[in-house]
Amino acid sequence: MGSGKLELGIIFVTQTGVGILGNSFLFCLYTFSLVTGHKLRPTDLILNQLVLANSMVLFSKGIPQTMVAFGSQYFLDDAACKLIFYYYRVSTGVSFSTICLLNGYQVIKLNPSICRWMELKIRSPKFIGFCCFLCWILHLSINSFIPVIVNGPSNSKNLSVKTNGYCSWNGVLRFNILYTVIYFSLDFMSLGFLVWASSSMISTLLRHKQQVQHIRNNSRAPRMSHEARATRTIFVLVSSFVTFYSIYAILTVWMTVVANPGQWKVNSTVLLSSCFPALSPFVLMVKDTRVSQFCFVCRARTNCFPNVVTVI
Repeated sequence: MGSGKLELGIIFVTQTGVGILGNSFLFCLYTFSLVTGHKLRPTDLILNQLVLANSMVLFSKGIPQTMVAFGSQYFLDDAACKLIFYYYRVSTGVSFSTICLLNGYQVIKLNPSICRWMELKIRSPKFIGFCCFLCWILHLSINSFIPVIVNGPSNSKNLSVKTNGYCSWNGVLRFNILYTVIYFSLDFMSLGFLVWASSSMISTLLRHKQQVQHIRNNSRAPRMSHEARATRTIFVLVSSFVTFYSIYAILTVWMTVVANPGQWKVNSTVLLSSCFPALSPFVLMVKDTRVSQFCFVCRARTNCFPNVVTVI
């Protein structure tokens, strides 16, 4: 194995492993809050779906590409390739839709005048649950054609058959361009919504700041303070997602048009597509006070443990 492949494999292992650990921790935290109702927040269900979808992205894309980077080939059969690609497309789409849902929720909460009847709806956990369920149904249906075009590994030198190292798919240029336009048109519309929603949140917070500038005391409205922190968290998530996804989309379109994109372009695309799922849980950890409280409790128990042993 060359040093280049070894270094690339280490990068994939680190990115995938760290991302899966971070998402798994948050999934357990949000699931615990949802089941017990302890310190439950309205956005916990949305965030729980986000970290679940991100974990699926890392499992379905990061792990196979890591094995390719370390030199493994043809380790998946035709059925496994279809399943892996289907899971990847569905989880990527659900992650995208969940970010849009989270952004839209915060916009309506900050500025109910945008859609007054929705401001009442979003207070209902059942409505949020229905929106999350709709995200899965939508992307499970949209990507139902994936098993038709994805096949197992191929040694064919035909330029119409493309491979990423462990699976192959039909690479007819006319079909690929049509598929890319249809697939990414919805995504770019969603990117436009994310940009608009983020701008609306920033505008609302700036107007609020101007309205309270005349208040001399240091106290701030607790609700607005919490919403401001939540908005900053969502803005960081959206900014990173838009950046990574835009570059990923450009590279994907380029790979679709070019007859033989090369393995380095495939690896670069996978690295970019896995950046948001791997890094986003740590953004949420930094902004979530429950995580710091949990770490404080664990540290306190660890410090008390030696004393207990001594007494025994």
